[in-house]
Amino acid sequence: MPIPKVLLVNDDPASLYALESLLSEAADQHVYEVLTAGSGKEALRQVLLHEFAVILLDVSMPGMDGFETAEAIHSHPRSAGVPIIFITAHYADEMNRLKAYQKGAADYLFTPVIPQILQAKVAVFVELTKKNIQLRKKSEQLARLNQDLRVQRLQDLERINAELEQEIKDRKQAELRAHELSTRDALTNLVNRRALIQQLEHAVATSDRSGTGFALLFLDLDKFKHINDSYGHEAGDELLRQVSARLTAAMRVADVVARLGGDEFVVLIEGRAAAANAARVARKIELACALPFDIAGHRLKTAASIGIAIYPQDGNNAQALMKNADTAMYHAKQNDAGPVQFFHEELNVRERERGLWTLELHKGLAAGQLELRYQPQVDIASGRTIGAEAQLHWRHPDKGLLEAAQFLPHVQDRGLLDRVDAWVIVQACAQAALWQRVAAAGARPRDAAPLCIWINLATPQLNTDLLQTLLPAIRKQHLAPGSIGVELNEKLLQGRVEPLTQLLLQLQSGGVRAALDDFGSARSSLAACKRWQLNALKIDRTFIHAIGNDEGGTDIVAAVIHLARALAMRVVAMGVDQNEQLDVLRALGCDSCQGELFFPPLTAAELIEHTGAKPKAPTTKSHSLLNDEE
Repeated sequence: MPIPKVLLVNDDPASLYALESLLSEAADQHVYEVLTAGSGKEALRQVLLHEFAVILLDVSMPGMDGFETAEAIHSHPRSAGVPIIFITAHYADEMNRLKAYQKGAADYLFTPVIPQILQAKVAVFVELTKKNIQLRKKSEQLARLNQDLRVQRLQDLERINAELEQEIKDRKQAELRAHELSTRDALTNLVNRRALIQQLEHAVATSDRSGTGFALLFLDLDKFKHINDSYGHEAGDELLRQVSARLTAAMRVADVVARLGGDEFVVLIEGRAAAANAARVARKIELACALPFDIAGHRLKTAASIGIAIYPQDGNNAQALMKNADTAMYHAKQNDAGPVQFFHEELNVRERERGLWTLELHKGLAAGQLELRYQPQVDIASGRTIGAEAQLHWRHPDKGLLEAAQFLPHVQDRGLLDRVDAWVIVQACAQAALWQRVAAAGARPRDAAPLCIWINLATPQLNTDLLQTLLPAIRKQHLAPGSIGVELNEKLLQGRVEPLTQLLLQLQSGGVRAALDDFGSARSSLAACKRWQLNALKIDRTFIHAIGNDEGGTDIVAAVIHLARALAMRVVAMGVDQNEQLDVLRALGCDSCQGELFFPPLTAAELIEHTGAKPKAPTTKSHSLLNDEE
């Protein structure tokens, strides 16, 4: 992606150098590129040659002044929308400020410029430019797909693009609001009480319009008065600064962290699933504040008591919500149940249930209560079993046999999820080796591709731990390339592109196949399919069950299959349980499928027993997928 450009325009070389120095750190890190111009005419030449994220323009210049330069820049169609920030030394000149806004100024700064404010404003416009570039690229990709495939049923893709545009728009607004609040706490540089109240009132208005709530975390440090009294106010101030840094590191960019005064802090979390996000953030804050602080040669320990209130159920305005979050914090400080408390007791119960699921899964993993079941995948053309999806189950001592979807969403302990994945990998690789030995001893052709077991990961993000677990397990079992596949949903493919690219390349070079799971169930990325050259695309069962309905279900499946063909990917249909669905999939050229029409999920022993056996396929001879060999 091209690096956004920032243009500095000033006729004074010293001022120009000073502005450039303020932006040099980000420029050196290639966040953006800084170009300069010493006059209005030179600025116009630069605008004709480059596209800029923002222009910092001096008002007072000889010849063509800043206002004339801005008017000329915005008169050209190519640069009509470029944001301009005027910079002037005349504080009291309100008429000039009004004139600047009439000329289309995005903002107006006085010298001497405060570095943090200038850097923050430039960063906002640079980030908006990056998002617009990404949006243009995605729009171009969608346009090319529409032209090549000529499939009329791509309305779902347009909906995905519209949702992405709305998400970018919402994020822009959130970033602009956050940066507009320039009132900061002098000690910690966090938002202060006055700015927080403004942000809260804005969040209430936004929530009332959109119908989505938000969360407010109120936290107080334990033993702060004792630290202040024992080590002095300077140590107390340094503790507050370090706590502020840890809070900021634990937040997302869109979250707001404020210091009310003393040792009281507030965190505002907006967006969907506010309660769940608030609980996760509160746990991160709890862990961050529990680590020792190195202050003036002393290792000081404190802890955070955190109260959480959710809008609108815990308060119908900013003041009421703040008061109730404070009340919840007081209960957290007095309650032995834990340092994090919701104002609403039902949410505390839900968090305790999640903790119980995590504890029981720890015990279940240690006690050998987990097991894998395998649902075979059948090649539609030949009728042969070509692979199987490994599905995690838990034989719970009280609740019976549970599928992964019944317990994994309740577990948020990343270390535990990594251990579950490691167990799944070891079991699946061992089963793949045994299954292939049994198949090789039977009637399976020698030149046939190896049977592939596909695994699903419990962890929410891909990282190098997967390589360190999966590739040694494959080597230990002496599995042929293509014997193991990893099914990736959209969440696993979120993150920075470069690390994901390296990780997937190493997996694929190690003989591991990769499939995009549940395509169409969320905003599955078409760019991901092409960028990472995934081997297979699994059509979500809801689309398969919609085949033959009056809402275009068959057409949507056809579009997905054509799309996969264009990207050189095999297509696997999930949840096939009717002969009519199979007939349509065969006619559309789908490669393989899995579902109750062929096999239910099998135990490891049943998988071995059914190797080479006929699945429960269609009974009519004309529709049979299986030959006598199989």
